[in-house]
Amino acid sequence: MVAQIQPFSVFEPIGSAIPLVCDSPHSGTNYPNDFCHAVPLVQLRGGEDTHVDLLWRETPTVGATLLVANFPRTYIDPNRTVNDIDPLLLDSIWPEALSPSEKSRLGYGLIWRQLNATTSIYDRSLSIAEVQNRINQYYLPYHAALTRAVEQSIKNFGGVWHLNLHSMPNNAYERLQIKNNPHPLADFVLGDRDGTTCEPAFVDLIEKQLRSMGYTVARNDPYKGMQLIAQIGQPQKNQHSLQVEIRRPIYMDEITREPNKNFQIVQNDISKLLKLIAVYLRERQS
Repeated sequence: MVAQIQPFSVFEPIGSAIPLVCDSPHSGTNYPNDFCHAVPLVQLRGGEDTHVDLLWRETPTVGATLLVANFPRTYIDPNRTVNDIDPLLLDSIWPEALSPSEKSRLGYGLIWRQLNATTSIYDRSLSIAEVQNRINQYYLPYHAALTRAVEQSIKNFGGVWHLNLHSMPNNAYERLQIKNNPHPLADFVLGDRDGTTCEPAFVDLIEKQLRSMGYTVARNDPYKGMQLIAQIGQPQKNQHSLQVEIRRPIYMDEITREPNKNFQIVQNDISKLLKLIAVYLRERQS
């Protein structure tokens, strides 16, 4: 546990920039002192997209911006709307109207209530003040940093391509309470909210490259994308946003959270993908 932390890190483009912004909102591993959770830290870490920022570490070298959250998503989740709060989590009435989503029902709203169907994170209700502090000190600064990067790309290039970077547990269908799924979880899931947040050619490019490297790829199954790509992705304005989920066992041990023997391979493949994306975007600008 640490005291209040810097909410994010930004890695700026190296060399000639391209209109690509990548963000990893769930890879934070610094747990603030005021979390006051009732479950062991080792269990909380299951909510991390551990090492996703390292898998995509070559992002700046191709001319793109990489934004990384330093705080854990179980503390506050930047990939939710600010009013996606379960009122049952609070010790009093929230001062504004709330709009809890299906994620809140599952326990994974703006402030996580549960780790799974049987494990609660807290043995208490949260005060309005502590939730507002998390919003003001972590959620809003992260969103402001992402907005700056996106707006800078639009200003410089007339558009933006945004990759929202995640990892997914091997039991993703179970966690989402999806039963009788007809196929195994793919190695990569590309989410564009059913084709509404990103140009098809960009999604096709990424899927084709990943398949050529031997990975299985699915679209919008089981993850379509949440708050961040919904607010950025407006293809009619030349703003394209795609969520990329990586199945954790292909690069790490889900129990120890340590990189596995394939980590370097996956990291190298992602670097190749980034270089291909850079070529695509530079050609778009020429």
